[in-house]
Amino acid sequence: MPHSSDSSDSSISSQSPPPSKQDSSDDVRKVQRREKNRIAAQKSRQRQTQKADTLHLESEDLERQNAALRREIKQLTEEMKHFTSVLSSHEPLCSILASPPPPPPEVLYAAHSFHQPHISSPRFQH
Repeated sequence: MPHSSDSSDSSISSQSPPPSKQDSSDDVRKVQRREKNRIAAQKSRQRQTQKADTLHLESEDLERQNAALRREIKQLTEEMKHFTSVLSSHEPLCSILASPPPPPPEVLYAAHSFHQPHISSPRFQH
């Protein structure tokens, strides 16, 4: 039984032209371009991963800062409540609050006249 595939394979290979220098250099360029592209893609993925890692660390740092600020707000709120309570208990006993308040600064200065009367000078008279 003759192998028809053998005869067709040999005919196909004999029909294709031998590789020329142009085809060979094109193949080399394709391989080089693919390798260059592979390296560029790998570097891009590394940069993406590095950026994601940096953002993750920054996010964790901001979360810690946020928690610290929330603790500080809570502490200051408690401190404010304490001082408000102390002030409320002090107000009924305070002699300064029982006396009339001093007049505002505008009233004090209004009693004094800083306007000087017009002084006639021989130099300015006509």
